[in-house]
Amino acid sequence: MIRIRLKRMTQKIVDMVCPKPTQDLELNTRNRDSAIKAEHIKYGPLNVDDPGDYWNEIAEHWDADVDAAKKSLCGNCVAFDISPRMDECMPGTTSDDDGRLGYCWMHNFKCHSARSCYTWAKGGPIEEDKVSYDWQKRGESE
Repeated sequence: MIRIRLKRMTQKIVDMVCPKPTQDLELNTRNRDSAIKAEHIKYGPLNVDDPGDYWNEIAEHWDADVDAAKKSLCGNCVAFDISPRMDECMPGTTSDDDGRLGYCWMHNFKCHSARSCYTWAKGGPIEEDKVSYDWQKRGESE
């Protein structure tokens, strides 16, 4: 009985270390591609240097102007995790000239700060491990 309980506790600790998509490229890619294609998410733009009409479309969806839409980025979304512990989960360098990589708790994939999606919500980013763990716990209970 004690061995089973200890095994469960150990597994919970391991599970809280890093979200699976940060460690599994195939799973991360599948989740990200789903977020790009999903009509209710529309993660993008695919190429931040050549966004096409992405910002016009998202502004229209939000009934906002393009400048406002361009300020509603993953990097300032409530679900964008750049906590110290999440930095440890990321593969190698996490930043470039356009921004940085973080983790999206809404859609469960590694996300770039210069992008956005229809489900963007004000209030981020997540910068504290305690808040990051809370998002992970809530996500697992769903």
